[in-house]
Amino acid sequence: MKTIDSIPTSKIQRASKLVKTGAKVGVNYLKYYGDKIINTEVEAKERLNKNNANDIYDGLKQLKGSALKVAQMLSMEKNILPNAYVEKFSLAQFSVPPLSPPLVIKTFKQYFGKHPNEIFDVFNSTSVNAASIGQVHKAEKDKKELAVKIQYPGVAQSISSDLAMVKPIAMSMFNIKGKDSGKYFKEVEDKLIEETDYILEVEQSIAMVNAAKHIPNLLFPRYYKELSSERIITMDWMHGEHLSEFVAHNTNQEMANQLGQALWDFYMFQIHKLKKVHADPHPGNFLINKEGKLIVIDFGCIKEIPEEFYIPYFELAEEDNINNPALFKDKLYELEILREDDSKEEVEFFTKMFHEMLSLFTQPLHQEVFDFSNPDFFEKIGQLGERYSKSTELRKMNGNRGSKHFIYINRTFFGLYNLMFDLKSQGVKINNFKKL
Repeated sequence: MKTIDSIPTSKIQRASKLVKTGAKVGVNYLKYYGDKIINTEVEAKERLNKNNANDIYDGLKQLKGSALKVAQMLSMEKNILPNAYVEKFSLAQFSVPPLSPPLVIKTFKQYFGKHPNEIFDVFNSTSVNAASIGQVHKAEKDKKELAVKIQYPGVAQSISSDLAMVKPIAMSMFNIKGKDSGKYFKEVEDKLIEETDYILEVEQSIAMVNAAKHIPNLLFPRYYKELSSERIITMDWMHGEHLSEFVAHNTNQEMANQLGQALWDFYMFQIHKLKKVHADPHPGNFLINKEGKLIVIDFGCIKEIPEEFYIPYFELAEEDNINNPALFKDKLYELEILREDDSKEEVEFFTKMFHEMLSLFTQPLHQEVFDFSNPDFFEKIGQLGERYSKSTELRKMNGNRGSKHFIYINRTFFGLYNLMFDLKSQGVKINNFKKL
């Protein structure tokens, strides 16, 4: 894969790169208007989406950092974005052009004050895995195989300006309006800032490993504080393949069930017992070894779940409460889904919309055992998301709804559901975490 010798770090450099990307998108639209004259609307739109996805991703992968991280987050929104965007943006999870070896050495010396060969017995300056915020190198010390994650230069300093640049696009995509829309972007900004603090990540990782290491069929690397810094993390090298690679060839249903149960138990234990959760459930953060154990390798994004959100959120997920109109509406207000300044039409529309969504989305939580390999359940979710994404009625209303905590908690559940479906796990015991 082609490497990168430099990354735009100043606000002007990064803005200029996005402007150039925007110009390419503009050209794609001009092509689209001509294309649909001689071809069908569907064919023309598919080509437009593919061309735009390619150009936007090509621009973001050179910027790296939070701009690329937003693309990674959007790649999980399979029911909102066209498939061309999902496929392209999902590359941001664990496959982007890495820094060149000379830039790696320079960055390492900048962050750690030493050449990597002064610290490790062996250090491979060629990356084995590159994502949105950092890339991973293989090293050895005292006969131990190690993974060394190095953060891209300038990432932490550019978060606020990057989000300001992508904010108009996100607001349009998710129909966010209103004076208090900033709270959602502040939530994302705060989490991204945390993800660039590798000292915090090491502390969170060690705490999470200690809390969850008793869960069956889960493995975690050991983290080394003395070999880590604010922008570098050193941990055990874990042998396995990415979850997405595993599911592409797996035919062992028993192993799929075992992995799915471990993954589900891990998330339910975090949410309900720890009240904090690994809120970045994409395939690049999980490995699977030959023994069928699930390995969790990244704890950069940990979301604390405050009690005042946790209680009404899971009360709203209970089947009896969903089917109790008065209580259901009360919980919608409590979670800021309905607002005091809503019109009668908005109250009716969003009450109906969320009743339909929650009645479907919470189905696994209403059963003792659930089959996540069932395509009907996921097709219904996809159809519902597509219907509301195209709703002209919804576009006319204020889509700025819900507590800021929805952003990462909903992202966690959507990502978890997608991983469970990818694994095709059957017979998953929903409440197994209560015994752990």
